[in-house]
Amino acid sequence: MKSFFYKNYKRITLFFFDCFAYYSIFILASVWLNGKDITMGLFVQGAVFSLVAAIMRVVCRIYSQIYRYSGTYDILKIFLSDFCGFVICFCLKLFVPYFRYVSGMIILLTSLACLAVMLFVRFAYRLLVTYIKHKKNGGKAVEKKYAAIFGAGEAGYMLISEMLQNPACQYIPYCLFDDDISKVGRTINGIKVKGTGYDAVKILKKTDVKTVIVAIASISDERRSSFVKSLTDAGYTVKIYDYSFGDIDEKLKIKDVNIEDLLFRKSIKLSPDVNRIIGGKRVMVTGGGGSIGSEICRQVASGKPEKLIIVDIYENNAYDIQNELIRKYGKDLDLEVIISSVRDREKIDFLFDKYRPEVVFHAAAHKHVPLMEEACDEAIKNNVFGTLNVADAAEKYGVSKMVLISTDKAVNPTNVMGASKRLCEMIIQSRKDSKTDFIAVRFGNVLGSNGSVIPLFKKQLENGGPLTITDKRIIRYFMTIPEATSLVLETAALAEKSEIFVLDMGKPVHIIDLAENMIKLSGLRPYKDIDIKEIGLRPGEKLYEELLVDYTKCKKTENEKIFIEQIDPVTREEVAAKLEILKNAANSADIDAVKQAVKDTVPTYCVENANAKEIKML
Repeated sequence: MKSFFYKNYKRITLFFFDCFAYYSIFILASVWLNGKDITMGLFVQGAVFSLVAAIMRVVCRIYSQIYRYSGTYDILKIFLSDFCGFVICFCLKLFVPYFRYVSGMIILLTSLACLAVMLFVRFAYRLLVTYIKHKKNGGKAVEKKYAAIFGAGEAGYMLISEMLQNPACQYIPYCLFDDDISKVGRTINGIKVKGTGYDAVKILKKTDVKTVIVAIASISDERRSSFVKSLTDAGYTVKIYDYSFGDIDEKLKIKDVNIEDLLFRKSIKLSPDVNRIIGGKRVMVTGGGGSIGSEICRQVASGKPEKLIIVDIYENNAYDIQNELIRKYGKDLDLEVIISSVRDREKIDFLFDKYRPEVVFHAAAHKHVPLMEEACDEAIKNNVFGTLNVADAAEKYGVSKMVLISTDKAVNPTNVMGASKRLCEMIIQSRKDSKTDFIAVRFGNVLGSNGSVIPLFKKQLENGGPLTITDKRIIRYFMTIPEATSLVLETAALAEKSEIFVLDMGKPVHIIDLAENMIKLSGLRPYKDIDIKEIGLRPGEKLYEELLVDYTKCKKTENEKIFIEQIDPVTREEVAAKLEILKNAANSADIDAVKQAVKDTVPTYCVENANAKEIKML
């Protein structure tokens, strides 16, 4: 009981306050208007009417509202509850003899006066909270600057309301833009819609506004990208209003535009049926703490597996994804996290024997190109023989599907990391006769993943630049982490025996364009505020990367964005011979010997390919 009153003391206080207010107004109105003496009957009548009015507010859940954030809907509910209370009280007057001599005018005036008092008290509290927040901020005035808002819908309304009510907000709404021509010239909270988004740059040139906030919930990726690009090219800072955020802090829920939001192409929408793929099954994810691996774990967890087993050698990443999934799913997810290396053949065999996974996603790998050029023996041991260990265990213990995470660097590889991944694909390709469906999924660079160019650029921007790129001509295919994960899960559903799946990622991106756009998104000017420095290609790095050896040899799937690469098959015996050569070289720890072994075992591996072969931009 004590806990109940502690949790609901605000609601209980408001309930009794409303009863007292109604009761007091009823008594005063009766005496003042009718000249009645205060009698016991008047006290009883006032108590009944005030209780009826307060109970109707309980029924309409008025006391569940958070008045600090109340809006039009909440006010309408208050009017509805008081109207219902008035009707019931009036019915009591008409049909219950005890209340017959109560004046209908008294009931009406009391209801209206009590409604006014209620609204006054609630909004006075709201103003008081705003004032206290301002005082907590040290009473210091936040330096305000004007901002234009793109979006005159619900999100735009919510943003303007927050900007006007939050004293800690640094922005003042100046004007609105919206692509709906019917909204141009109209106002929201006194802020005028001055034009469409296509007119924004032309109109803003005549003002001092330097910041534009996008506040449209349903904007398409293409429209947002083109709008942001037009503004950043004109020197404006662009922000995104995300009202799906929780109350993170006292500041407005505005975030910077991420380069991931501007893929320079249409976002690829894949909707894999996660439940059908892994629902009710035991699923293992190796490298489950990494960028791709952790997102696979999130998607798998949402598909209600019988059990999720995460294997990772890096305990910090494994700990993070473990805590995240426990917080979200609790006991609804049967989760096991094991710290282990895929290089440990005996341990991998033990884990497969113990947990008997039905689906395996193999994401564990060394992936940093320059580091693997210097530690090529480690790349071979971890990537190639780690994959071999997992594949052998999957086959031995009857795994239904094993999905290998590969890379575009495996195509005509010019570095050991890419060559190691091509060898991993060969292991997968050689097992067409297996009862296990072995699958390789090949995609390009993942935006925002550990070690990718985006985090590097962000750090360099924070340090004041310059941004460093290896070569101004360099191009890459990019995709987001959700796209990459959706591809992995979609192919798990499509796959048959020993196939390599590739995603059509559209046009590749010049890294120089990526660097320039990141600087613009920070509200700075490339080559003036922040320089871009060319440092030369790193060992093993390509100017151009290809997702496929030959598009003409690709087989289409039922999904128009996913293809199956059809290349010459390789037998188990051929793979076994290659692995023997690699094993002897890797155990020698002689870098030159390892690179020679890679050349001997991967026919398409050629260092000279890095700069020699140029491809047309698609």
